[in-house]
Amino acid sequence: MARRRYSRDPLGLRRALSGWLLPGLVAAMALLAALALAGAQGAAALAERWQRGAAAAVTVQVPNADAARLDRAVAALRAMPEVAEARAMDADRLEELLRPWLGGNPALPVPGVVEVRLRDARADPVLIGDRLATAIPGALVEAHGLWVQRLAALARSLQGLALAVLLLVALVAAAVVAVATRAGLAARRDAIEVLHGLGARDGDIAGRFATRLGLLAAGGALLGTLAAVPALALLADLAGPWLGAAAATGTMDSLSRLPWPGLVALPPTAFLVGWATAQATVRRWLHRLP
Repeated sequence: MARRRYSRDPLGLRRALSGWLLPGLVAAMALLAALALAGAQGAAALAERWQRGAAAAVTVQVPNADAARLDRAVAALRAMPEVAEARAMDADRLEELLRPWLGGNPALPVPGVVEVRLRDARADPVLIGDRLATAIPGALVEAHGLWVQRLAALARSLQGLALAVLLLVALVAAAVVAVATRAGLAARRDAIEVLHGLGARDGDIAGRFATRLGLLAAGGALLGTLAAVPALALLADLAGPWLGAAAATGTMDSLSRLPWPGLVALPPTAFLVGWATAQATVRRWLHRLP
């Protein structure tokens, strides 16, 4: 049994590269990577929902709006083919919205407000406003294009930040693996030099290091990903109402909204990072041997 074990691990890497330090560090980085993936997906979904709603929403202000004038404005809007829905805002709701700025009883008269939803978000609100002003003089149409652009810019910024975090995590993981590889080389220097002197190929020695360190990195990434799932499910449940989901979502529904493709890819990616880093580190070290 001793000979068989030695033949399978002639460099003694199981003893030189043991312990939980490397898997623990990779697990922490995988946790950060999982949070970055979920944040990017949540930001994109939230921005898409807000953009879709805001782009199709238009607000119409009708000055000096008595009931008859407001009804004419609503009727004129509903007659337009671009308008899917038009309804006058309730006076109590309008007063509640203006309370933080104008107080409970504003001294100045406030215009009537009509909430409009377009059939197609690409419809030009300026043309709608021109036609409405012909029927209802003084009516103003306010689109939300500026806010849509700001939301799109925010979504792109958050996604870019998530990609930067993922890249940083990958670089730190590679650095950790490189340090662990050098520690293993220092611990097994005599055995490596003997085998190298007997004709062992650089690829064989580097391959043993790379496989061992790649498996340790993948195991740590798996632990970190599994640890991130409950927290991400809780966050997905809390964010459900903002994303248009039902308030009382179950655990399975929260889990279904997680970025599973990215989460599943974390352990294999960690293996590849560990394998490639160990290969490069060992080969560079072996080239320096006399």
